[in-house]
Amino acid sequence: MAYDLQEQEQLATFKAWWDKYGNFILTVVTLVLFAFAAYNGWRWYERNQASQAAAVYEQFLKALAARDAARTKELAGTIIEQYGRTVYAPMAALNAAKAYHEAGDLNAAKAQLVWVIEKSGRAEFAPIARVRLAGVLLDEKAYDEALKTLSGDVPGAHAAAFADRRGDILVAQNRIEEARAAYREALAKADAQHPLRALIQLKLDALPAPLAS
Repeated sequence: MAYDLQEQEQLATFKAWWDKYGNFILTVVTLVLFAFAAYNGWRWYERNQASQAAAVYEQFLKALAARDAARTKELAGTIIEQYGRTVYAPMAALNAAKAYHEAGDLNAAKAQLVWVIEKSGRAEFAPIARVRLAGVLLDEKAYDEALKTLSGDVPGAHAAAFADRRGDILVAQNRIEEARAAYREALAKADAQHPLRALIQLKLDALPAPLAS
């Protein structure tokens, strides 16, 4: 009988505790389950988006290889508008910008590159876009704007490319000694296997000899 009384006391204690905290516990559990479901749902959505983006990107590359300008533009727009959060969006924008640049459509090229820098949310692609944007601005003779694009923080892996492009702009401005310093900096940042090293050396060697002091 004593056990029954103890059991009843425990039950009563638990009931009182549940009356006090039960709603709160149920709310917390519900929120946790909801967050878990939302997280899994978001992961599924991202995987699904990436899969769809990959298929469109494959079509984009085929259009690019076929030099189908209209189709390239259409598919690049689709990837950026519908799959802008995926890695395929900045990849498509960079490739599209290159195609536009080669075709002489500098405004379209700039628009793609600015999107990568400012709106893609993919910081790893921004330095590439900055170097290419500076090249487009160089073609437009917007030298000050091009140099501004290259200013600020530069990831170490891209330091040689930034210095090389800065040298190109300074040459165009006839600032030869500054260009020489930029190319030398680029060489210092480029190891023996760097793909730009030979070209940088060629441009440095092609500069007029320093004026005798």
